[in-house]
Amino acid sequence: MISKKLTVVSNKKLADGIYEMRLSGADYVVPGSFLEVTVPGFYLNRPFGVGNYEDGEITIYYKVVGNGTDKMTEVSVGTKLNVIYGLGNGFNMERAIRPLLVSGGIGIAPIYYLAKAFAKKGVRPIVVTGFRNASEVVLSNELKEIADLVVCTDDGSMGFNGNPVSAVKALDKEWDYYYACGPMVMMKYLKMYSDKGELSLEARMGCGFGACMGCSIITKSGYKRVCKEGPVFDADEVEL
Repeated sequence: MISKKLTVVSNKKLADGIYEMRLSGADYVVPGSFLEVTVPGFYLNRPFGVGNYEDGEITIYYKVVGNGTDKMTEVSVGTKLNVIYGLGNGFNMERAIRPLLVSGGIGIAPIYYLAKAFAKKGVRPIVVTGFRNASEVVLSNELKEIADLVVCTDDGSMGFNGNPVSAVKALDKEWDYYYACGPMVMMKYLKMYSDKGELSLEARMGCGFGACMGCSIITKSGYKRVCKEGPVFDADEVEL
């Protein structure tokens, strides 16, 4: 865990309600870990999965869902934000030979970073990513360059008409291990289809580093904290 003031070098809208913020002055973080940002004017930090790391810059992708994230859209370039990063554990990339990466909504952020990490190792993963409609689709062009991409939309306005789990079931390509991040309902049905993978879970957090127990979930070995023992868990371990 590292606490630093990072400088906003970019904060722009990518799609309907979805933004990209880049922060400079950071150290390397592993794919699957997360960070917390202190939003000016708000007491509680906001957690975000790391969407990329390159040359001292961390990128996060966020969706406007409340007052805090709405305020983030107003943060200007040059602003220094308090950021705690390197939180939680990351994905275990050694488990896959033919990796499948699955995301829903803003869960694409850590999945995109993971896809880039696989690409750097010379591995071209399969990526299945889902959104409500075409107006919310992000990072598809970037992913096409490094992965075999399947885009899903709930209303059929782009790509596969349906959810990511249905698209995974319809795949005509082989995979041996998956990595996923998205809404809990997506994770639940993906786990029901196959528990041969890892799930990056989301939860409401108080502290973000294991002290308050507010983000605890049920696993086969008892309660565990998403912020400390997670956010990445073996699919066969969690009770969804």
